[in-house]
Amino acid sequence: MQEHAEQLEAALDPAHASFTGKAVWVGPAARVFAEELTGRRNRLRALVQRIVEELEAELQATPEKANRSPSLW
Repeated sequence: MQEHAEQLEAALDPAHASFTGKAVWVGPAARVFAEELTGRRNRLRALVQRIVEELEAELQATPEKANRSPSLW
């Protein structure tokens, strides 16, 4: 699960590196695009972390063993 989370977190890294590392595109529209890309990258990372935390909490709340009660079958 952690490997998939890391892949998702890094999904926008190449584009972000291109737009913030060198002058690929310049001008007001480029600045707005770069700011939006940075915001989306940050949001993606935060959402992935939240999903991982919620999954971990759900797994920790799940009992290791289940009782086989006849009323449940």
